[in-house]
Amino acid sequence: MRKVNKHVGSSFDGFLKEEGILEETRAAAIKKVLAHQFIKAMKKEKISKVEMAMRMHTKSRAQLDRLLDPTNTSVTLLTLEKAANAVNKHLRLQLV
Repeated sequence: MRKVNKHVGSSFDGFLKEEGILEETRAAAIKKVLAHQFIKAMKKEKISKVEMAMRMHTKSRAQLDRLLDPTNTSVTLLTLEKAANAVNKHLRLQLV
């Protein structure tokens, strides 16, 4: 007798939720996109890491590295807002 896959017909989000990793997976995906957007904006504006840190009013290289690391989800809203302002952008968050 064939083994039935309990996930056939379910959504990927449903699978992630069942596995208990939905929130972590979403956070990681969002962070990858944000890191890419910040790096792209820095290149477009020709902003170095040193200049970016100055515009963010931080002397912490670690803070900037966390922001630009696509795998590090430990970034505060304040850091995201400062970084957005530093590249002449606005941060927009919403619940959907």
